[in-house]
Amino acid sequence: MNMRPSRRRPGRPVGAADSSPPASAMPSRGRGRASSDRGSDRGPDRAAERGRAEVAPRGTCWLYGTHAVMAALSNPHRHLRQLLTTAEAQAALEERMGRALPIQPQRVDRARIDSICGRDAVHQGIALLADLLDTPALEDIVERPGPVLLLDQVTDPRNIGAILRSAAAFGAAAVIVQDRNAPEETGALAKAASGALEVVPLVRVVNLSRTIDALKSHGMWAVGLDAGGGILDGASFRQRRVALVLGAEGAGLRRLTREHCDEIAGLAMSGDMESLNVSNAAAVALYEMSRPRG
Repeated sequence: MNMRPSRRRPGRPVGAADSSPPASAMPSRGRGRASSDRGSDRGPDRAAERGRAEVAPRGTCWLYGTHAVMAALSNPHRHLRQLLTTAEAQAALEERMGRALPIQPQRVDRARIDSICGRDAVHQGIALLADLLDTPALEDIVERPGPVLLLDQVTDPRNIGAILRSAAAFGAAAVIVQDRNAPEETGALAKAASGALEVVPLVRVVNLSRTIDALKSHGMWAVGLDAGGGILDGASFRQRRVALVLGAEGAGLRRLTREHCDEIAGLAMSGDMESLNVSNAAAVALYEMSRPRG
């Protein structure tokens, strides 16, 4: 993603997850977007034996890793279904939670969790089957404080997870993605978000340009983070609420997306690099928007 500023001025209904009743009595606001795949929970299959994760039942996902699972267990809007832990991980999880777990864990060996998450996943001996989160309405998002991030064709779930983590750290209201060009909610995304998926809404929209216009109609100023403009200066936006728009690495912002932004700005970089990874660029931009001024 090219972030160096140019010297030129720019002219779900849920399917049945399994046959057993939900394992949690926690309240839920509803269900998230349903996946088009349907899997089973009957143990490792050939794909899992090759190191690939099992497919979660429709309308659910397997979350894994201590931070992601702890955040989900603490989220009253998560509908919990099944918690699998090793003996060591269960003891550590109960100690870190400091209270009774909201769902009874099932003790399994590490190989069982490997078969669910994939052998390459850093699951730390914990896997949680939960319903996908609801997508809030845009009207609810604009009521939340902080900037809004919009991602234009950012497809890597780890990048999106890292952006969610930065969004939580710097008080962003939401992260918005275009539905057809963004990954589903997955364990890998939640793991990269390190709990931020439960804190910052991940909003899916059909048309990104129309969403930018809708945010502008609510008084937000749309800033496309890309080359071709001046240097992003957080101080200049003190009296305005900002929607930051970031494009995919390499391609950057699409033409139509750029045209719907109020302005284009890049990051001030004094080194030889012309660009940053999109998640790093988001973190730097959010810091610039929020850092204290002398």
